[in-house]
Formats: sequence, structure tokens, C-alpha cells
Amino acid sequence: MLYALSDFSFFMLYGVFKYRRNVVEMNLRNSFPEKSPEEIKQISKRFYKHFCDITIESVKALSMVPAAISQRFRITNPELLEKYYKEQRSVILYTAHYGNWEWLAFLPLSTTYTASTFYQPLSNSYYDGLMKLIRGRFGVICIESSKGYKQLLQFKKENILTITYMVGDQRPGKKSTMYWTTFLNQQTAFLTGAEVIARKTNQVLLYPSYKKVKRGYYELTFVLLDDQPQEHPEFSVIEKYISAIEENICISPEMWLWSHRRWKLKVPEQSAELNQQL
Repeated sequence: MLYALSDFSFFMLYGVFKYRRNVVEMNLRNSFPEKSPEEIKQISKRFYKHFCDITIESVKALSMVPAAISQRFRITNPELLEKYYKEQRSVILYTAHYGNWEWLAFLPLSTTYTASTFYQPLSNSYYDGLMKLIRGRFGVICIESSKGYKQLLQFKKENILTITYMVGDQRPGKKSTMYWTTFLNQQTAFLTGAEVIARKTNQVLLYPSYKKVKRGYYELTFVLLDDQPQEHPEFSVIEKYISAIEENICISPEMWLWSHRRWKLKVPEQSAELNQQL
């Protein structure tokens, strides 16, 4: 029944309302200049189908029982988390809007870490409360991004080992500290917060790589970005993160959030000159 609703939503969003279709197709053309118009159209349609599915799946997360979750959301290498837990190392899960990122709320069922997530409060109080309810159902602690670093320091002071979800592929605000680099054939700004916090707190950085086995079934594999960030060059983690996202997107491009105006910011001249030097 829910996937029938998803199919109807796809028909309305893509065919009737044409929700952000210009944005989606422009992003796809700029990211994949080698693809034909027909290929771009097919990826666009698959994206809208996936987008409708994950919207339904996110709401369904409110009532899914652990037995159903274990069938539909499988972690292929949980031993990596156990390794760092035994070493008394906290983890930053450097996430992206790929796969079904909202199902990371299920992670507390598979780990002894205390799970938390940085988030930006929504202007609509109802949807803000709903998102916190979904994410917190199994114990994920929602922390406002502006208070995140202080909260992680508090966890460290209290000897609480944490795995913290930080989304890294959203567009930075104009006043944010950002790093410019090439992503999907375009000059792109990235927030530096996850790498900066990892360096200051000596946390491990992992990337959750998604594979969609079939409709409503996902496999998640943890990819190590860096477990000694203090010892490596600045921005090296961000570059590894970008490589991991691009690898996922090239395999299944429909699973990334193309409706986001990711490239609205234009690279400042001084940043472009800096990147050329690097």
C-alpha cells in the first residue's frame, strides 16, 4: 500500500507538478556532461521514484519493528565499529544525502555507541518535531549544529563514546567557513566542520556507503576516511569524502538528492586561485 502511494506521488511530482525538474535536470547535465539528453531524462525519472520511496520509508520508520529493520537495513561490516569501540575511540559518521540517510536512525540497534546527529531546526515546528521523533525513536540524540562541538566535548569529558552523524554534502551558508574543490565536474563549496571537529577531538571519520539491494532493502558499508586526522594534511579528509560520494553517485546516480540547489554558490576568485596552487 505504501509503495502504491509512492508510485502515485511520483506521478504527481514528476508528471503533474514537475517539482524542481529544471533544477534536477540542470544538476544532472552539469555533473554528467558526457551523458545524452535521454540518459539524463532516465536518471531524473529514477531519482524521483527513489525520492518518493525514501519519503515513504522515512515515515514508515515510525512504526517498523526491529525484526523488519534487520531484514531491510543490513550493515555489512559492523566489526569496524566494534574495533574502534574497543579502542575507546569516538566516531564521526561523515554522511551524505544518498541512499536512505534517514534510516541511519536504526544504527543504535547495531552498536553499543551512543548515537547523535547534528541538525538544523526546521522553521515548521510540526515537521521539526516529526524529524526528531523519527531520528530519536531508537535513541539517536538530536543536537543543534550550533551547539554540536560543545556537546561532543561534554560527551568526551564524561567518557561517553559516541558515533555522530554529520551531513557534509549540503550547500554552506555564505558566512560559513568553506573549502572549494571539484565535485561532479563543478567547483563546489564544502563545509569544513566535520574535519575540524575530528582533528580537535581525535575522532575516527567513517563514510556510510549505501547499496540499494531492491526496493525497500539497503546494505550499508562503513568506509574508513581517516582514523588519525591530526596526522594528515588539512582538507585531506574532505577530499576522501568527496571521492567516496562520487563513487556511490557514479554507480547509482538516482540515489543522490539532485533536487537540492547544491551549486547556487559561485567560487570566489581568491578561492579559485588557492585551489590552483594546491
